[in-house]
Amino acid sequence: MVGYLDTMKLQKMKTYFSLFRACLLLCFVILCTSVPAHAAVERLSVKGTFLVNEQGDKVVLKGVSLGWHNWWPRFYNAAAVKTLKEQWHCTLVRAAMGVEPEGAYLTNRQKALECVTTVADAAIENDLYVIIDWHSHGLRTEEAKDFFKQMATRYKGIPNVIYEIFNEPVNDSWEKVREYSEEVISVIRSIDREALILVGTPHWDQDIHLAADNPVSNAYNVMYTLHFYAASHKAWLRDRADYALEKGLPIFVSECAGMKADGDGKIDRKEWNQWISWMDRHAVSWAAWSIADKDETCSMLYPSAPDAEWDDKDLKKWGSIVKQVLRTETEDVEIY
Repeated sequence: MVGYLDTMKLQKMKTYFSLFRACLLLCFVILCTSVPAHAAVERLSVKGTFLVNEQGDKVVLKGVSLGWHNWWPRFYNAAAVKTLKEQWHCTLVRAAMGVEPEGAYLTNRQKALECVTTVADAAIENDLYVIIDWHSHGLRTEEAKDFFKQMATRYKGIPNVIYEIFNEPVNDSWEKVREYSEEVISVIRSIDREALILVGTPHWDQDIHLAADNPVSNAYNVMYTLHFYAASHKAWLRDRADYALEKGLPIFVSECAGMKADGDGKIDRKEWNQWISWMDRHAVSWAAWSIADKDETCSMLYPSAPDAEWDDKDLKKWGSIVKQVLRTETEDVEIY
């Protein structure tokens, strides 16, 4: 009997070891497999405060952000990306990879990497630009450096991919965010010297004026993110953004919406339209928040919606508004 139990224990140990080894191998494949260069979209760069193409023409990207991957992984699929390209006329999609919450990157890296690379690969396949977003609210310098090293290795030389290295700093000063950003930028630049990089600013990406007064030192092909929720962030934030532009700081609105900053409440159509006009006037690219099915105003889909290929009945009011704006204004990458 003892011998039998020992044999069973040994077999279980072998099984656990085999599963552990398989998981490690899968992570290695996800992280280290490079994606073949895809030249259907142009390499973008920063010139002054503008995003420009290879001919030097101003370019404006418009699209949507997926919700936190750890809560809405079902939308992180190739069919959803194709839907956003073909039916919504997006030129940009943002993969918001959650970092701190339970089940996010820090506690389930394999799932996070699967979600992000699925969306990024699908965006490349569908000739979209894609933001790989470190969707964090606090400094995680070493973890971020490791993550972006892997992503830059996988997507080296592919012009579709944009790196957003800090979603929304909340309690960290600009001095700390600046130091963090310079470290992460250096890691990416050691692998890909041309990639477009987005730098976050304090207080949920609203203290853009602080970055304008003291930008990062390694500023080549770097833009700074501004986030707004139109019912909360009104003329005062546009004034702050105007100040930053006047100082020569290039701005990218990587997250925006029409309701209050908590993502809920009534949509302020007047302020939303003012922000749309402001972004058009200054040739600022933007991504609207979010492809998710939570019971809140900013989630664009109903829980009954499928994982992709959404009909109008699947869209909540905010989703319908964003889709209409994108289909009206975006026939292709806008060039001025």
